[in-house]
Amino acid sequence: MNNWHNTLSELFFKKDIKSIDWYLSLIIDSVFFIGIIIIAYLAYKIAKKAITSIATRISNQSDNNWDDEFLKGKLIKWITLIIPIVILLKSVPSTVTTLYNGEPLFANTLNICLKGALIVLVFLALNSLLNVLERIYSRFEVSRELPVKSFFQVIKIILLIAAIIMMVSVFVGKSPALIFSGLGAMTAIMMLVFKDSLLGLVAGIQLSANRMVARGDWIEMPKFGADGEVLEVALTTVKVMNWDKTITTIPTYALISDSFKNWRGMSASGVRRIKRSVNIDMSTVGFLTDEMLQEMKQISLLTDYLTEKENEIQEWNSNNTQQTPQSIVNARALTNLGTFRAYLKAYLTNHAQIASGETLLVRQLQPTEHGIPIEIYVFTTDNRWAYYEDIQSDIFDHLLSILPEFQLRAFQRPSDHTFIPNKH
Repeated sequence: MNNWHNTLSELFFKKDIKSIDWYLSLIIDSVFFIGIIIIAYLAYKIAKKAITSIATRISNQSDNNWDDEFLKGKLIKWITLIIPIVILLKSVPSTVTTLYNGEPLFANTLNICLKGALIVLVFLALNSLLNVLERIYSRFEVSRELPVKSFFQVIKIILLIAAIIMMVSVFVGKSPALIFSGLGAMTAIMMLVFKDSLLGLVAGIQLSANRMVARGDWIEMPKFGADGEVLEVALTTVKVMNWDKTITTIPTYALISDSFKNWRGMSASGVRRIKRSVNIDMSTVGFLTDEMLQEMKQISLLTDYLTEKENEIQEWNSNNTQQTPQSIVNARALTNLGTFRAYLKAYLTNHAQIASGETLLVRQLQPTEHGIPIEIYVFTTDNRWAYYEDIQSDIFDHLLSILPEFQLRAFQRPSDHTFIPNKH
């Protein structure tokens, strides 16, 4: 740069540079200084337009849609800003030294500022690149199973620390290696400051490696009031959108140290369990009379069951008791509750929205002061919340409505009303 100054000075004044008047030298150097700034600005504009144009053309011609992410954000802006900074860094300091009559103070200060700006721009460019890669990764289905946001955040923290160290080394004029070597004494302090980040990093690795939770999962964690869909698995927190549209933030490490329920298996299976019971008033349980038996044989779902069961009971009674048919203490007989359970099982087996390949139970639980619980344990073929609730409600609507046909009554308080069987 000094050679260019000497050439211009000799060209215009035909004198040795040391004999040129300082004011004239100042004008030449000032013009040269402004010219470099203009060149740097033009280089920025040209580079930005060229890179944007090339990236847009490649994106439009590509069959993939993930490369559109490179046009979003500020990645191209930070990259193109590096070019004028490099031009200024290579040209301006020596010009300014001459401009100020050989005084290096201002030139050194400007050189430090430009190097600092270059470090900041490189950090911002790398940070934007990581953001682009994260957005591209989130477009693929594997991102739901293997979240990597926490790993990107760790890389960003490392880049930030490295940028700070580089900035300090530039301002103090020391080698970055010397500063890195001095970090050993600060390890304990850094571990205390970044405790949550370190715990989150370890937890994020375990969550990802074991595939315990991922974006889009439905989790329940009563301790933190979380019951909804996972929005984000970050370095230190997991965001959950509850079903009432509120957001719950859970420390990432808490998913390792505490218990939570993940409904992913249910969502992936395509089915959802109904496990619900209705309490039957025990005072309404009894044997079937001949009249009731004939009426129930008219129910298509019970015809085969009653015929088979009636033959079985008659055969057993004839082989095991000599009592008269009216004496049922020592004999077997059908009950309205047992027949009701058989009806429910047949009804659910033939239900179009009950999964046939899954467990299907209609069982009697331990009687309590609230009656005899009859529990339905089945799986619906549609696990979407609203549809699942409709299926479950329809089943229990039918169950409660059909009880009088078996001369049964659901237990409820108060229960002092008189039971009147539904007769047709």
